[in-house]
Amino acid sequence: MNKIQSRCGLLCGECDYRKSCGCGGCIETNGHPFHGECPVAKCCQDKGFEHCGECPDIPCRLLTEYSYDPENGDKPAGARIVQCKKWRKNDT
Repeated sequence: MNKIQSRCGLLCGECDYRKSCGCGGCIETNGHPFHGECPVAKCCQDKGFEHCGECPDIPCRLLTEYSYDPENGDKPAGARIVQCKKWRKNDT
């Protein structure tokens, strides 16, 4: 099983901000990575989910906006949504 690295499906081990900003990621920081409170992590935590893949609404508007953001989104677009779905399959 893949180790859950974030609430939103971002693979923190591959994130440039982890080292350059000293980011602990949303799980280790209780939803407050380097840029402050993350609305995706907060939503997930408020619903009692370990990650967005556990949510029946995946992919919701908020997660989609993060994943497909033209400036800071996933490369390739939608990658974190795909990752959450992989985690969900491994959880069962």
